[in-house]
Amino acid sequence: MMTRRILGHTLVAGAAAALFPGAASAQDLPRARNVVLVHGLFADGSCWSEVIPRLQEKGLNVTSVQNPLTTFEEAVASAQRVLARQEGPTVLVGHSFSGMIVTEAGLDPKVSALVYVAARAPDAGEDYTALAKTYPAPPASAGIVFDGDEGRLSETAFLRDFAGDLPVDRARVLFAVQQPFHKALLTGRTTRAAWRSKPSFYAVSTEDRTINPDLERFMAKRMNARTVELKASHLSLISQAQDVADLILEAAGQPQARR
Repeated sequence: MMTRRILGHTLVAGAAAALFPGAASAQDLPRARNVVLVHGLFADGSCWSEVIPRLQEKGLNVTSVQNPLTTFEEAVASAQRVLARQEGPTVLVGHSFSGMIVTEAGLDPKVSALVYVAARAPDAGEDYTALAKTYPAPPASAGIVFDGDEGRLSETAFLRDFAGDLPVDRARVLFAVQQPFHKALLTGRTTRAAWRSKPSFYAVSTEDRTINPDLERFMAKRMNARTVELKASHLSLISQAQDVADLILEAAGQPQARR
């Protein structure tokens, strides 16, 4: 069942049996043993700290990738190295920018399902920046500051536009571990789109000020993902950690985990 905090709905193209590419329902998914989590911009691997124990208590082997945030190729390679260490079916999860990494690396045969958490989900070769410009710019965009080739969010933008629904003290801790990204990272494009052939799940953040929520809805619908909407900032993986964990568990073939 949906939790009370989940406002959303399932986006379906065609019959209900088409919820996932190649699978009639979540029950048909292979039961995954592993979950690989990838963080996006303005963060590091610790941003998954509220989700990880919820997955571990269900017996899943969980790894949070430390995304180098240097170039797209190097970021994908870091995720691929972690995937190579997994044994058996694996759910690949991306937040924010790392949705591009999930889209590129998700064709690994070990990957049984993809989960996007307020994440980019471009098609193969698509210019994501151009796609994003077809929607009103989110407020966080104006808060990016550069020091040479390195970019980060200002503290004001981080607290207000990135982590706006978190307690200020918690948000400041996350700001303190914010990792800078290199300008070169933003020039990368996916060469393939794993969501076209893998079961996909998407958590939209309805209060997102970092990625336009309507853009998130468009990408989720385009990939025919099992979709939930969370009343959350861009950091739903912290403010709505149980709901995000539940969606991942569903992708892992454990739909009964939803409360």
